[in-house]
Formats: sequence, structure tokens, C-alpha cells
Amino acid sequence: MAAPPASSLVGREVEIDVLEAALAGLEERRPRAVEIAGPAGIGKSRLLAELAARAEARGHVVLAGAGAELEQDLPFWVFVDALDDYVEGLDPRKLDRLDARVRSELAQVLPALDGDAVAGGAAIHERYRIHRAMRELLERLAATKPLVLILDDFHWADAASTDLLVALLHRPPAAGVLLAVAARPRQLAPRLAGALDRARRSGALTALELTALTADQARALVGDRADRIYADSGGNPFYLEQLARVPGAVADGEHLRLSGVQVPAAVVAALADELTLLDPAARLVLNGAAVAGDPFELDLAAVAADLPEPAVLEALDELARLEFVRATDLPRRFRFRHPIVRRALYEATPEGWRIGAHARVADALGGRGAPAAARAHHVERAGRHGDPAAVAVLREAGEETRHRAPDAAARWLAAALRLLPATAPASERVQLLLPMAQAQAATGRFDLSHATLLETLDLLPRDEVAQWVEVSTWCARVEHLLGHHETAQRRLLATLDAVPDEDSDEGLAVLVELALDGLNRMDYKSMRGWSERAMAVADRRGDPLLQAAGAAAAARGLAFSGAAAEAGPVCDRAAALVDALSDTELARRLDAIVHLAGGELYLHRFADASRHAERALAIGRETGQHQLFPVAFAILAMTSLFLGPLGEALDPLEGNVEAARLSRNAQTISWSLYGLGKVAIAAGDVQRGLAAAQEAVDVADDGKPSHHVAYAALTLVEAHLLTGKPERGVPLLERAAGGPDLPLIADSWRAYHLELVTRVRLALGDRAAARRAVELADESAAAVGLPLARSWADRAAAALALEEGAAAPAAQLALGSAAVADAAGGRMEAARSRALAGRALAQAGDRDGAVEALRRAAATFAEVGAERDRDAAERELRALGQRVRRRPPPAAAAADGVAGLTAREAEIARLIVDRRTNRQIAEELFLSPKTVETHIRNIFAKLGADSRVEVARIVERADRLAASSA
Repeated sequence: MAAPPASSLVGREVEIDVLEAALAGLEERRPRAVEIAGPAGIGKSRLLAELAARAEARGHVVLAGAGAELEQDLPFWVFVDALDDYVEGLDPRKLDRLDARVRSELAQVLPALDGDAVAGGAAIHERYRIHRAMRELLERLAATKPLVLILDDFHWADAASTDLLVALLHRPPAAGVLLAVAARPRQLAPRLAGALDRARRSGALTALELTALTADQARALVGDRADRIYADSGGNPFYLEQLARVPGAVADGEHLRLSGVQVPAAVVAALADELTLLDPAARLVLNGAAVAGDPFELDLAAVAADLPEPAVLEALDELARLEFVRATDLPRRFRFRHPIVRRALYEATPEGWRIGAHARVADALGGRGAPAAARAHHVERAGRHGDPAAVAVLREAGEETRHRAPDAAARWLAAALRLLPATAPASERVQLLLPMAQAQAATGRFDLSHATLLETLDLLPRDEVAQWVEVSTWCARVEHLLGHHETAQRRLLATLDAVPDEDSDEGLAVLVELALDGLNRMDYKSMRGWSERAMAVADRRGDPLLQAAGAAAAARGLAFSGAAAEAGPVCDRAAALVDALSDTELARRLDAIVHLAGGELYLHRFADASRHAERALAIGRETGQHQLFPVAFAILAMTSLFLGPLGEALDPLEGNVEAARLSRNAQTISWSLYGLGKVAIAAGDVQRGLAAAQEAVDVADDGKPSHHVAYAALTLVEAHLLTGKPERGVPLLERAAGGPDLPLIADSWRAYHLELVTRVRLALGDRAAARRAVELADESAAAVGLPLARSWADRAAAALALEEGAAAPAAQLALGSAAVADAAGGRMEAARSRALAGRALAQAGDRDGAVEALRRAAATFAEVGAERDRDAAERELRALGQRVRRRPPPAAAAADGVAGLTAREAEIARLIVDRRTNRQIAEELFLSPKTVETHIRNIFAKLGADSRVEVARIVERADRLAASSA
């Protein structure tokens, strides 16, 4: 981006000092962010130009882009403007260090990399993957030199650029990158304004607010003329310079319209007068440039102006001399002196001429083979009502951008609908309305999405049963997201009544929705009847895929309703059906495997639930299906909580939170934060868990009983208990969960949460309430019949007994709890029960028994990454006079060492044998590079190795030994 000369900068000495400090700090290779705020013309771009000049003088890489008022519908435009040409000119070897998946994600943003795009890019729910890829690109660009990324006029940024900047502010690049953002604060999108405010308060962002120049500073800028024009300019540098361009009184030039922007009348008149100095050809070129864009390509400006290139080049010399336009760093590309100049020119062009100019540019871009999204900006402004070609371009643009920039997609699809003739068949209108509703929902505009779906339902004839049912069930899902649960239930019941044959694909689809409807209304018992009915229909159909979907829905419904005995065999059957299907087959009914994983979670079959949720995510990514991702990630959060390893779960869960924030739906955000909070607490990062749980409550609590708020509140209570404030959060928990007895918590998990309530009540000194919680946990465990429920109830009873001084009975209860948890595959729960048993045995005088229990507990905690629990167990051991050693001796035999690796460590070790890099391993296993590095350090320690080559030799030797003894 070419900007005004730095020499014309006056009156900004304080701001320059701040920018100098930011540049100096950048030498430490740590990220920085600066915000420059102020109204139009106040000098933001000029200050950014000074920053760029000083950064380049230091040898930094400087890249700059700007938002444009008339191009706010081009996805990621500000970042494309800043990065695309630079990336295109890079040595390919520098980009080769980015793995294929990152390059593919970047190709969805940067045209320079479009050859790297592959199928299976980020689905709507995982747009954050593009954000992470862009963060990694910035880190790569700053690997050898600090990078200054200048983003000007960000108040005009498109929604996708805004989301990306919010993500970069929340989690800056781990490198010497300075983000310098300039914007008019009153025109910022609320989401960006909130993110900037949070960054300022956290100290991650330095804010500079520019004010008007003094009279003396004005004279330094424009000379003695300042005395005549200062009052009209208000001390605004751009207005001062514009008024100074026209000597004496303003002539009666043509009138310029400037709608929606506050510019003094004298400045507008001065600009109009200045334009009268141009000859007709130069003015026509300037008008064409205003249509072509800002910055504009010389070729497109010529097309818009409908002039031959020699005439355009001649006119351009005059325009540059009069400083209407300025050259950029790229050949044949120019920018306007100021966005206000471009705005005034665009609005002053005759409307008919402007439509023709946009049409010419659209045709030219089409001739170049430009994507539909690049043409749509011009087609929208020039398309004729009823023009099928224009509708096709806008529809294609909507499809192109739906996953990476749903805001833009919704705009293009709405534009296509406006151009669609009234006589168009309802089916054509529906083909535009449905993806538009989905794009609206993906950006959190659920009210708009709901209205669009209702419009679609009105258009669809009832004899189009399949599509009518699809739209109706989508509408019910959006109603659930809006919190209109009873309305959604009534809609589903009415839809089922309208289906001609319940034993049809459509009937089964509605029954599956009804089987899960009770979850949102916290009416778990109702789920059972609908689940069994869905399974019966699927069985009558005889299609294995439908049978899998029906059985999976039934397994989840039965498990939620507490009918564990009936749910178990159904879950076994559903798993057998799902596992027999190929990924291609399951992609047609992805809900089957997700519902199965949910049923397994509520039956405490954690390994199976994790495996099926991971497969669902993999299929969803390959096929672009995102709608069930939040459920799948919630399942993975809970399974990692009980199986570990905890550390590697945090990165994908953080990504799920990023995705949920993009959805802007309170329920989705709350649920994702709940999972992150639970795992963070278990991993020992209680403050992180506390923050996540508090935000989960804040975004979703409406004062009523709520499934989402109840679980978030339980996490919040646990965090407060661990930080020594057990009284906090209890009233919220009781309200959200229906009372002190937690009646609205699903039966499968009620004993788990009542065990927590027991600990909280004991910490508060309320033994009577703790006893009540123990009794309820015992009743719940007996009713549900699941082993882990019994383990939790017995651990609660053990905690109460220990508090009451009955150490020996407490130890027996805790050891029994551990044994039951071990048998059920709940290793973390067994470790927690053993830690309690160790304390009880120590109080009972059984030192050896206490040491054994605590050692086993500490070993499990260490293996799964539960650092806080590990430290607590080790403190107990030291109190008993035991020496604690965390790392295995390096002299361990190779075969024993490999056998001692966790499942994930063994998986990574074998990828090391295959000569995979850390980055390749991270991509293949969907882990962060830092998580992979942590695992590799653990592998080195356990194997006594000091290099990747030695790891490979040890693993290969162990495999040979195993093969020879088989």
C-alpha cells in the first residue's frame, strides 16, 4: 500500500514515540499490536506510512492492506490486499515448509496459492482452521525478520477479515509480528469493537487515538493558508490539505454527493471545484477507477471507462500530477489520494453509466477466468432482473464462499434472489433460500435464518415430502438454537403428522429428531419412546444405513433416559452396524455415528465413544458436513477427561471454542467452553478452567433451568472448590439443575455430579447436606445400574466417612470404588478413588497400604497429564516419607520402554520410524505442534533415547522382538 509521504506528518510526536517503542520491542521476536483510531481524514494512514518507513529502515518486512468502502463484500479482502502479491513472489521453498493442509486452508483465502487447494477444506464449523493457517503463515514470514502487518481502514473490512483479526488478537502469532490496525471507532462492527476493547484491557493492544491539529500545527502543514481555512477544516489534516488546494473562494462547481459520511460542506465544495480542473478524458478515467476499486488495476479502470489504454495512460499522468491517485508498490496498480475522494467520485457518476461500467468490469473478469466471488461484486450492481447468467454467477459465488465466509455467501445468495424473476419456479427460489439460511445460521443470525426457513416452507409444496421434511427439521433445529424448545417440538410433531408414511426415510428423519428433542427440553424420559419408535421404523425398512441411524438414535435416547440395561444391547447393535459401513456410506447419515458416540458416552463406554467421535469428525471434514461437530467435540472432551491424555485434548478443544465463537450462538459457545473448562481443570490448569466455565455461564444463563448452564455451573463450582471458594456457584448450580438434588441432570451422570456436591458441602462444613448428596448418589447409582455410577457414589460415601472420622470404612469404600472403576475402564476415576483411599489408609494407620494406593494413583495421574492431582498424591507420599521419582530410569530395556508408552506416544513413535516431521505428525493426528513436541520429550525419557534416530531403532528392535516371540 502506498501512503502519503511521511514528510507531511506533523503534530504526532507522542504517537511516533509509541510506534518506535513497538518497533524496538519487536526485536525481541514477540508479537505486538497497535490500534490507531480517529475520524476520517485525521491522519491514520499518514501515521501508518511513517510506521512503514521506520520499520523498513530497521530491515523489517512491511506488508500493508486496506479495507475499501465499496468492496466490503469480498471475503478476506484486507488480508488479500496485504499478503497475496508478497506471497506470490516468495521463493517457493519458503512456503514448502508449510504442510499441505495448511497450504490448502490458505488457498481458500489467498489467490496466489489457489493451486494448493485440495478437497476437504474447512467446514463452516471449522473456519477457525483458516485462522490458524494464517497465523502459521505469519509466523513463517517472520521467521528471519520481524514482520509489520498494516491493516488500514479496517472499519470497512469484510466479515471474514474481521473474524480473522479477532482470532489473531485473541491468539497472536508466536513470532515477531506487529499488527497495526487503523479504523474509525464509530464505524466498527460490534464484534471487532469488543475484541479491541478486550485486547486493550489485557495489555495486548496499544491504542492511539488521533485528535485534531492545533492552529500552529496546521500552519506547519499547509503554511499561512491555514489561517484562512482552519475553522472550516476543524484541524483535520486531510480537510486542511483539500481546502488548501483551492485558492480563494470556492467556485460553483458540480455538486458532489457524500451520503453516510460527515464531511464539512466547504471540503466537499473544494473537491468539486478541484474536479472541474480535469479535462473530460481524465475525469472519465477517474470515474472508471472509482468503479474498478481501491486500489484499482489500470486495465480494469480502462475497461470501466470504456477507453483505449493509451488514452488511459495519458490521463493517468495528469491524475498522478494532481495527486488524485498514487502509485502502489505493484506495477499498473494505483490508489486514490483518500477514500473520501473515491467515494465522492463514485457517487457523482451518472447511475446508468455506473451500471454499464460495473457490467464491463464483470465481463472482463469473466474473460480472465476470475472466480465467481470476484465477479459477484460487480454483477450485483449491474445485473438485470431476470438475467439467468447474473443469478448463476451470484449463486456460484455463494457456494464458493459458504464455508470460508458465510457472511458474504448470504449476501450473494440474497442478491441472486432479488434478481430472480417472479415467474421462476419455486424450486429455483428454494435452491437459493436453503443455503442462504444455512449461511445465516453459521454467522449467528438465527432470527434471519429462521425467517428464511419459514419462507422456504411456505414455497415448498407438501407433495415434495423429502425436501419439505428436511427444511422443517432444519427449522426446528434453529428454533432450538434460539431457545424456542416448545415451538420446535410442536413443529416436529406437526411434521410427523404430515408425513404420509411413517415407515419412510422422511418419517424416520423426523422420529430421530424427536428422539433427541427431549434433551433440549431436559425431558429425558420422553426420549425413550421416540427412540424405540425410530428404531422400529428403521428395522422395518431393512436398509443397514437406516438401521444404524435408528439403532444409534435409540441407544442415545435410552442412555439419556437412564435405561442403561435396555440401552446396552441396542448400543452394541448400533456399533456393529456403524462399524460395518464404509465412510462413504456413513457420510449419507453422519448423525448415525455421532448419536452412537453420544449413547456410548452416556453408557460410560469412553474408548468406543472417542473412536466413533473421531471418525465422525474425519468424515465430516472430508465431506464438508459441519452441523454435528459441536456434539462430536463435546463427546471427545468428556472421553479425554476419563481416559486422558489431557494435555493433547486442550488444543482441539480450544479450536472448538474458536469455532463456537464464530457461530455466535450462546448454547454452542457455552457447551464448547464447558468441555474446555472440564479438561483444563482435570489437567491442573484451574484458572483456565475457571475462566472457561464462567464465560460458559455468562453467555448462556437466562435465569431459567438449562441443560447447558447446569453443566457449566457444575464446572464452575468445581473450579471454585479447588481455589478455596466452595460457596461460590452453588446457588447457580441448584437453580440451573432444578434444585439441590440436581433432578434435571441426566441419570447416567447424576452420581458423578452428586459426588462433587458432596465434596463442596463438606468443604462448607454442612455434613447434613453432604449426607443427603451421598444418599441421592447411592439411589441414582442403584437405579441406573452403571458401574461407574456405583464407583462415584461409593467415593462420595468414602469422602463423607473420612470427614466423620471413620478412616477404615472410608478406605474400604474408596478402594472398592477404585476396583469398580478399573473394571469399567475408568482409569482416571480409579486413580481419584485410590488417592482418597491413600489418605484414608494413612489416617487409619495402614502406611504400606496408603503408599501403594497413592503410588498407583500418582502414576496414573502422571500418565494422563493430571498434573494437579499428581502433585497432590506426591505430596501425600512425601508426607509418608517416600521419595518420589517421576521419570523412568533411562537404562530401561528397549522392549519394556516401548511397552511403557501410552497409546498416543506409541502412535507418534511409529510415525517417527516412518521419518515424519513434527509438523506432519501434528497434521495427521490433528494435534498442535507443541503437543507433539511434549509427547516426543516423554518418548525420549521413557526410551532413554537422545535422538529421533535412536527412537526409531528402539521401536524397530522392539517390534522385531515381539514378532519373533509371537
